[in-house]
Amino acid sequence: MARKVKGTPSPVGWRRRLVRAPIHLYHWHLGALLGSRICLLNHTGRNSGRPRQVVLEVSGRDTQTGAYHLASGLGPTAQWYQNIQHNPQVTIQVGRHRLPALAHPMTPEESGRAMAVYAPRHPRTAKRLMAICGIETDGTPEDYYRIGHDHLPFVEVTPEDPSIR
Repeated sequence: MARKVKGTPSPVGWRRRLVRAPIHLYHWHLGALLGSRICLLNHTGRNSGRPRQVVLEVSGRDTQTGAYHLASGLGPTAQWYQNIQHNPQVTIQVGRHRLPALAHPMTPEESGRAMAVYAPRHPRTAKRLMAICGIETDGTPEDYYRIGHDHLPFVEVTPEDPSIR
């Protein structure tokens, strides 16, 4: 049964620099080296109104809408997650493809389903993510559903151009 055993603080110091290092690859036009499972999300700060960037793992895709699914590993308190709730207009870059898009939080049920689909596809990454997030799990699909439903909100980022699938 999934349960949160410790908080997940935002990285600071050298850990923050390490986590943010892939942003430089995108700045140097080398984002394609990270593959299609990593994206750069450009969003707007809710208080400052300034441009912000975060690198996230693409946890899934909706083949009908072309939407990307992203998990907030730090939960609902992640800065990027709070920012997209205030201003959903974002730009997502996956590899060399940069797309204007709209981001919206998925419901707890949708987040649960997304996590239950993601974990069996990437079991080692899911296990590491749970350790980082301070969540204990038995590894069953039902447990991962609970984690997505209760602890890790997902966001759906849909490209504004409907011809992109």
